[in-house]
Amino acid sequence: MFSTLRRYFVSFFLLILWLIAVFILHDGSAYSQLRADATEVNTLVSEVAQSTTNTSVTGNVRKTLLKNGLTVLTKEVHAAPVVTVQVWYKVGSRNEEAGINGIAHQLEHMLFKGTKSRPIQFGRLFSALGSDSNAFTSYDQTAYYGTAERDKLDALLLLEADRMQNSLIDAQQLVSEKRVVISELQGYENSSEYRLSRAVMQAAFPHHPYGLPVGGTKSDVEKFPVAQVRKYYRNFYSPNNAVLIVVGDFDTNQLLRKVEKTFAKIPKSGNISQVRQKISSTAKINTPIILKEPGAGALIHGVYPVPDVNHPDIPLLDVMNYILTEGRNSRLYQALVESGLASGVNGSVMSLLDGGWYEISLTASANEDLVKIDQVLQEAIANFQEIGVTEEEVKRAKKQLEASMILNNRDITSQAMQLGTDETTAGDYRYSDRYLTQVRQVQAKDVQRVAQQYLIATARTVGYFQPNQQQSQQVNINKNKTTQIAESFSSEAPENPREVFRYLPPLDRKNVTTIQSLPQQFNLPNGIRVLLLPDKSTPTVTLSGYIKAGTEFDPEEKSGLASLVTDNLMNGTTTQDAFTITKTLEERGANLKFNTYREGVEIQGSTLAGDLPILLQSLADVVQNSVFPTQELEISRHKAITELKQELDNPSAVARRIFVQSVYPKKHPLHTFPTEKSLENISRQDVMAFYEKHYRPDTTVLSLVGDFSSTQVRSLILDFFGSWEATGKPPTLKYPAVNLPSKIIRMNPVLPGKAQAITYMGGAGISRQDPRYYAALVLNQIFGGDTLSSRLGVEVRDRQGLTYGIYSTFQVGKNNGTFLIEMQTAPEDATKAIASTRKLLRQIHRFGVSSNEVETAKNTLISNYNVSLANPEELAYRMAINEIYGLKNEELRHFTQKIKAVNLKQVNQAARELLHPDKIIVVTAGPQIIAETIQ
Repeated sequence: MFSTLRRYFVSFFLLILWLIAVFILHDGSAYSQLRADATEVNTLVSEVAQSTTNTSVTGNVRKTLLKNGLTVLTKEVHAAPVVTVQVWYKVGSRNEEAGINGIAHQLEHMLFKGTKSRPIQFGRLFSALGSDSNAFTSYDQTAYYGTAERDKLDALLLLEADRMQNSLIDAQQLVSEKRVVISELQGYENSSEYRLSRAVMQAAFPHHPYGLPVGGTKSDVEKFPVAQVRKYYRNFYSPNNAVLIVVGDFDTNQLLRKVEKTFAKIPKSGNISQVRQKISSTAKINTPIILKEPGAGALIHGVYPVPDVNHPDIPLLDVMNYILTEGRNSRLYQALVESGLASGVNGSVMSLLDGGWYEISLTASANEDLVKIDQVLQEAIANFQEIGVTEEEVKRAKKQLEASMILNNRDITSQAMQLGTDETTAGDYRYSDRYLTQVRQVQAKDVQRVAQQYLIATARTVGYFQPNQQQSQQVNINKNKTTQIAESFSSEAPENPREVFRYLPPLDRKNVTTIQSLPQQFNLPNGIRVLLLPDKSTPTVTLSGYIKAGTEFDPEEKSGLASLVTDNLMNGTTTQDAFTITKTLEERGANLKFNTYREGVEIQGSTLAGDLPILLQSLADVVQNSVFPTQELEISRHKAITELKQELDNPSAVARRIFVQSVYPKKHPLHTFPTEKSLENISRQDVMAFYEKHYRPDTTVLSLVGDFSSTQVRSLILDFFGSWEATGKPPTLKYPAVNLPSKIIRMNPVLPGKAQAITYMGGAGISRQDPRYYAALVLNQIFGGDTLSSRLGVEVRDRQGLTYGIYSTFQVGKNNGTFLIEMQTAPEDATKAIASTRKLLRQIHRFGVSSNEVETAKNTLISNYNVSLANPEELAYRMAINEIYGLKNEELRHFTQKIKAVNLKQVNQAARELLHPDKIIVVTAGPQIIAETIQ
């Protein structure tokens, strides 16, 4: 009990101060309310769940070294019948130099292009397995991962072993994939933050590969000869330069026998050279690097050199960063954001094999001078170095770091990622445990010492981004000139699906049920609906929720109102100011945030199990008692305007906005988007009125997954939410019918200074309640549900190399949503990619799909669904969203049965009824596109 009281000392102390203040400033009528609040806190402490004691990240991990040098890390986790298989290679951009920058990233792409024994796009094989698979390249490593049902474990191992030794690096395929990589790089170039960061890093580390962009540069990528890419593959893709990680539902001894059989025969390489290149010095640049380019917002980005990952000062630097930049109570947030100078500030410690850096980035508020902001930033750091930090700040930062480590490893994919990072960067999979031990020992004097030692003004490299061109979007529209496709189409799929099964490893398909038990549900008398699913696999709780207070209720002249309400929920209540609210959560490392969407406000929360009462109390307070202080509201409005300007400089956001407004007519609830004028029109009275009208218990759903007692949670929710009242019936909206356009409408909003074009194409779709929903999911999986394995991916991305990413989706809600296709292309490739996409649309609309495609898509959807439910965030969200859509709890299990029941006839009928290649809207935002007719 004593330790529990100590844990909540700050809460008791704040309560006592508040009691004294109320008695001094108010009359005795407040006494009964004060007694009620004090009783609530005492009850909260007495009912708090058992504190987390086991915070080990590497518990139950076993390390094995094969004779060929392959390191194998295994960890049994039996919470769900899923596994993740990951292979991490110790090669990244640190193994490059100017002239071959990006070759590791290019090689990563080529590892999906097939092997000698399986000359097929590996994305198609992973999709057939229902595996959530991908890869990434970083500074120190390149990693490949796949998470699937446990009966796919053998297949995942075989595929990774195959491409470790047999990958085809074909000259013709390299030419195609170079275009894909360049498309990816052009997407990065669209971001002013990326361009500024790249310039600063090149100046800060001119003699080390860490100063090069990880993805490479267009000029270097264009020059890679196939022989050079093959040489990199032979040199670095070897078992003695790799780490195999398997986490999930398996028996370790059986697994190791399979690994031995599958990987031991692969010969090790004698050509591996992992020379350490210590960062000895950085460029001394006393004046800021200034980029004057088209863009939306002014930016500052600065870096300070710091030691490598294994240096004992790294945990101290992380604590320092949390105190400086993490959360509302952080020093730099107070100095820059609360003062109105910046709309956001972020910091992070990048600790790598050869060295690292500490970076601080911020976005300036509108019309603020960067020199002035930078001066305030440096003064705040100097003050931090001079006066040091408090023990309270250190304690809070340490708790945040520890909680973050645990909360970020709730699912098996993340756990394996942590092991891979630690083993390949720090050289020890147990690094995170050592790191947490060091974090717990940090003291205030340590933080001040590292701030003084590393945050040296003369060691900093800093850059300013100054927009030099006002945003002006010229929209070119082609509504009338359309030519029908003249080609004759075959009814066959672009590639025979049987090819996939020819190269797929043997499978022992079993019925896998991820959900062992269904959520418990109860409703309070005021209408709030609660779903609970206890899960003891990690000492955490994940919260998902929903309130029907979305942007559909925005008045046209005050669009942005719903989001402004959401952004201000945690800015103060009748009992707490904003800093107390965030401090209470930060002291426990708990997270609570709100996101506004069209049909509602999503609630996301996570916490260590013992702190669940605090999370629930904070949520209850802000949804019932927010007061929207004027000063905070104005800061939030200015931030929203700054973010709007950035959004209107983002081709993806612009394309999506114009696409949606073209699908839905004016006066439709989904047509309206915020403008600077509409945001300025919103008054505090508007905010309070919206809050009072739309934040109601009878439109609220909460779902919780994690380590808790259902009885205790019921009691807490009744205590915190039971007195929440609603007046009258909930507000409703009537959505008018949406008609398809009579012909193709094509638009090209031009944004200055952009390298990549973003295209949205499609039209009106269906609702979640539509009886064709499950057939539409299968149809979409075949057409564009996966960038590497769908018809769109195989043709437009893989064969033609026109895009880095392309996908389609039916976006559904309680009301009709949209069917959309999104792709990213070089501006010169946009028209060809659109024409190819429309050709595939017409093909599938006319001739439908094959039975093999349907069965493959169904298996993929079912497997992906089962894998997703092993992640507590996804599970909690699906529990909530099913309730919102009026589906029964059994939908968690019945979803797979309904997908299994879909037949070929239903899918082809959906293709005829839902895909309309001659009546679509096409929006391409970014550079000027040559005005060609869509074929």
